[in-house]
Amino acid sequence: MSSWDELLKGKVAVVTGASRGLGRADALALAEAGADVVITDILIETDEENEREAEKYGPIAQVMQSTKVMYADKTANEIQEMGRRSFAIKMDVTDKEQVKEVFAKVIEEFGHIDILVNNAGTLDHLSQIEDQNDDFWERDLNVNLTGAYNCTKAVWPYMKEQGFGKVINMSSVAGTLGGFGQASYSATKGGLLSFTKSMALEGARFGINVNAIVPGIIGTEAFHMANPKMNERMINRTVFKRPGEPEDIAYAITFLVSDKANYITGVGLNVSGGIELFTF
Repeated sequence: MSSWDELLKGKVAVVTGASRGLGRADALALAEAGADVVITDILIETDEENEREAEKYGPIAQVMQSTKVMYADKTANEIQEMGRRSFAIKMDVTDKEQVKEVFAKVIEEFGHIDILVNNAGTLDHLSQIEDQNDDFWERDLNVNLTGAYNCTKAVWPYMKEQGFGKVINMSSVAGTLGGFGQASYSATKGGLLSFTKSMALEGARFGINVNAIVPGIIGTEAFHMANPKMNERMINRTVFKRPGEPEDIAYAITFLVSDKANYITGVGLNVSGGIELFTF
């Protein structure tokens, strides 16, 4: 039996939105299991255009940029210190041409791509339908749903040619349960679950597994910046009465992209502390 640090030995992974939060944890966990990992994000510490770019991407990006909560280069360095290959590269998942260029660069550098984690996403506003900002609606669709489509479409020919691939889409319990004031976010996350099933059907004949993770309340940087009373209400809906940790998501992903999960495809795996269960 292989040890944990050899579970993904020889595999190359690309993680989107990996400079912080769930994406960063995912990247580190994949590396711990033996994979080489490419870190992609719209915000890279060494990018001199971060401030201007953050304005384009909305409130969360602006807060993370202003508070320096972005660790793309740092994450790549930590992975290299594990003895794995890694680099960080700027990528906007809504920019189809840039996505293609980045995946081509990964192939040039590493020779293959075995794992794609579509983690990039945005959730930075609450609004009931009558007050929903139309621009935010379109942006959420473009980042959360079309972004995963763009990346999957770009990596698909490489995985198809090699006869192997593992794709993970990051959904949410908002996509299964809905969310008050979260019409745009919930719609995109529900859409990702349907997209996952369709891609699983298309990918099976080529040895490509496609699954989704359905996180609940997770203690990321963004969570700790949110309204404490709202956080407490959500935590109390879980059966454990506490938030999950980013590593809870990351290790579930590591299992799903390993050979231990070769017969699992098209699933939405809840890692949610039972928030979807009826609790007293």
